[in-house]
Amino acid sequence: MNKALTTRPRTCVDADVWPEGSLEVLSQHEADLLKNDGAGGLYPLLRRCMLAVLNSGSEFDDTKQVLQTYSDFDVSFIQQDRGLKFSLKNAPAGAFVDGIMIRGTRELLSAVLRDIVYTRHEIMNSERFDLQSSDGITNAVFHIVRNAGLLRSSAEVNMIVCWGGHAISREEYEYSKLVGYEMGLRGLDVCTGCGPGAMKGPMKGATIGHAKQRVRNGRYVGITEPGIIAAESPNPIVNSLIIMPDMEKRLEAFVRTSHGIVVFPGGVGTAEEILYILGVLLHPDNAGQPMPLIMTGPLSSQAYFQQIDEFVGATLGAEAQSRYKIIINDPRAVAREVKARLADVVDFRKQHRDAFYFNWRLKIDQEFQAPFVATHDTMNNLDLSEDLPTHVLAANLRRAFSGIVSGNVRDDTAEQIEQLGPFEIHGSARIMKMLDKLLAAFVRQGRMKISAKDYDPCYVIK
Repeated sequence: MNKALTTRPRTCVDADVWPEGSLEVLSQHEADLLKNDGAGGLYPLLRRCMLAVLNSGSEFDDTKQVLQTYSDFDVSFIQQDRGLKFSLKNAPAGAFVDGIMIRGTRELLSAVLRDIVYTRHEIMNSERFDLQSSDGITNAVFHIVRNAGLLRSSAEVNMIVCWGGHAISREEYEYSKLVGYEMGLRGLDVCTGCGPGAMKGPMKGATIGHAKQRVRNGRYVGITEPGIIAAESPNPIVNSLIIMPDMEKRLEAFVRTSHGIVVFPGGVGTAEEILYILGVLLHPDNAGQPMPLIMTGPLSSQAYFQQIDEFVGATLGAEAQSRYKIIINDPRAVAREVKARLADVVDFRKQHRDAFYFNWRLKIDQEFQAPFVATHDTMNNLDLSEDLPTHVLAANLRRAFSGIVSGNVRDDTAEQIEQLGPFEIHGSARIMKMLDKLLAAFVRQGRMKISAKDYDPCYVIK
């Protein structure tokens, strides 16, 4: 249980809260690190992630604005014989009902604590994992999602990752709910980036489909990372939150734990995800790997997917286009297609004796695993020439989109751009022309940011 101590009218609440669901006790060393806001301390990271969870439902996608709005938010820990307690000061009031914290929010706060402590102590600071090797990174991803309780040895083949933007139209959001509903009716679980928009819609629809089918253990998994969580706060339907240490491990967690992927309309973040999965699937070692990949949206989104398809064809070729199917304005057909193609996944995993709950066999090169930190130098030095192997070009295009996402939502990257100007992206003339056309369409359609009426690009195409 939890007890509210002081309520600040309309905006903030002070409260003491008991964790629920995971990591309800800490060692003294762990507690000291969480309290430490200096070098090596975890307090700044913990505060950012906890504020994002408490700020669920916010209409802002500007990390700097969120952090400024709640600049006086504070979290501390009270160690007692019977366990750990959070002490929150100036927390967003929307996380409470009649002064009591919403139970789901309390569970997600506990997930934040669990993942931050585990990742730092057992992954980053442990000699058990070689984070410079491809196998070591995959092993780390496995241990993080296993520790979060996502993996079940008897798991059904029914986890569908849904990608799409947070800055989408109301019609696109309602459509994503309809697709989620049809998938829920067919017993499919949903995993998203855990934020609003196309990350919330499929989960919301699936809850109704599950309820009608009396599915009582439906899973609504949200996978995020610290750099974007404040801009894309976990939506309230998420019942299993996992915080990966960086974007690359987040993307790997998506594709290794999923059995199929549905892509809704979005912006640069969605384009990054599309390029990631296509680059992985285009690796020669993955030629026979079944991965249902459906792109879908209402009729009004048809032009959006045509633009994506043209860009993929022009940069990665027909083979990449053959790895996905576009279905417009037919939620039932989407769910039926995904469900039918899961049979291929089952057969392949059985044939190769691979686990249903984690796709070990999928080959992911280090180009897709090494954390990419967007700076003016790293963005300027990206190799976007046409003579690269297709899956390597996909990896570098993914990095370009990742850098733009970072410039849009990360406060530290935004500060770089304020000081030094927009990122410069260079490459072959043909690829740059296609990239500029696609990004201009995102800006024109308002797909870059929710909170910016007049979007000022954080990049320049050279």
